[in-house]
Amino acid sequence: MTTYVNRPEGRIAYDRTGEGPLVVLVPGMGDLRSTYRFLVPHLVAAGFTAVTVDLRGHGDSDVGFGSYGDVETAEDLAALLDELGAPAVVVGNSMGAGAGVYLAAERPELVRGLVLVGPFVRNGEVSMLQRILMRVALARPWIATTWRYYLPSLYAGRRPEDFSEHLDDVVASLKRTGYASAFAALTRSLDHDVAEQRLGEVRTPTLVVMGEQDPDFPDPEAEARWIARTLDGDAMMVPEAGHYPHAQRPELVGPAVVDFSTKAHSGA
Repeated sequence: MTTYVNRPEGRIAYDRTGEGPLVVLVPGMGDLRSTYRFLVPHLVAAGFTAVTVDLRGHGDSDVGFGSYGDVETAEDLAALLDELGAPAVVVGNSMGAGAGVYLAAERPELVRGLVLVGPFVRNGEVSMLQRILMRVALARPWIATTWRYYLPSLYAGRRPEDFSEHLDDVVASLKRTGYASAFAALTRSLDHDVAEQRLGEVRTPTLVVMGEQDPDFPDPEAEARWIARTLDGDAMMVPEAGHYPHAQRPELVGPAVVDFSTKAHSGA
């Protein structure tokens, strides 16, 4: 059953499965909490409580928020963890990773560990022309159609057997009243400088998980190693995977996240 945490401008949706220490899983821009459908069973079987969250303006969370981004997502996660009453290992994909970094710096008592998957914790090198073209492509009238054709390119390597169904769910979610506008607002305001500026304050154990074929980075391994080195953490490169290794290669990522979460919660 979907549960909600109330925020000043709306509600944030989440699902809670299992019993044990908390692992909170945060999707990236334009995705749904069901992106972690293959990772949750690994965590629950290992004795964790897996909490999957929808970003504001996505999935079953409300639209109509005044702002979107890494800071806002971190604040939503802080409210969720305050309500759950326990610290968690935070697993963040894409912009969810930037939010996890910001949360770990701002509220370190809430974060036992960070798993950063395909992480955006700093802005990439993007030309002004690329920014303009992306803004036009992701404008509200046709954003759902654009995303239907663009999202598959991020699944370089293997795709889940149910990828078509997941893609249909993502696009259907965007077509609901208000959700395309919320997504467009996020794309216009997203800035990972706020996460990069807080990297030096993060002291929590960190695991970086990066697909070897992640098309969002010119050199995925170099980016993963830089983040891991900056946060004094470890990096895991996942073969035959793009921007969503947790969904593309769960048989590899699942055990790694379980092992990391076990050590992080035990303080090892």
